[in-house]
Amino acid sequence: MKETNLSIEGETMSTTIAIPRLGVGAVILNDKNEILLVLRNRDPQKNTWSIPGGKVDPYEQLETSVIREIKEEVNLDVEVKALLCTAETIRPESAEHWVSVIYEVTILSGEARNLEEGGAIGDMRWFSLDALPSNLACFAVPAIEHLQNRNRS
Repeated sequence: MKETNLSIEGETMSTTIAIPRLGVGAVILNDKNEILLVLRNRDPQKNTWSIPGGKVDPYEQLETSVIREIKEEVNLDVEVKALLCTAETIRPESAEHWVSVIYEVTILSGEARNLEEGGAIGDMRWFSLDALPSNLACFAVPAIEHLQNRNRS
């Protein structure tokens, strides 16, 4: 949400405008075909499991953003394998609208560990795709569904 000043025919007024925000997320699988999920430690959707990711910085390319976010959050160097899907989250009550671009990535190096402990991420774990937690963040669901549907084909 952004507060802005509007000027119409010489009259200036202040108003709040809900502008869609852009985020990225990553589906990260290990050699056991387990997915890395992080436990959100803040709202929205605190205490739900999500894929790692975050906000796209101004003028940052999407693939660059997802690579940066994964390094910052879970200490992994990754490369983008493919665009998996998009997810949209709309919360009118809090004037939020997020569009998230979700990639499947391949681990190049590093050991997964929580670099946001005490911050945005409360915990992180590898989960079998057949034994996922029930409390998934809404923006993680489309990515996991795409992955599961592809694996069934």
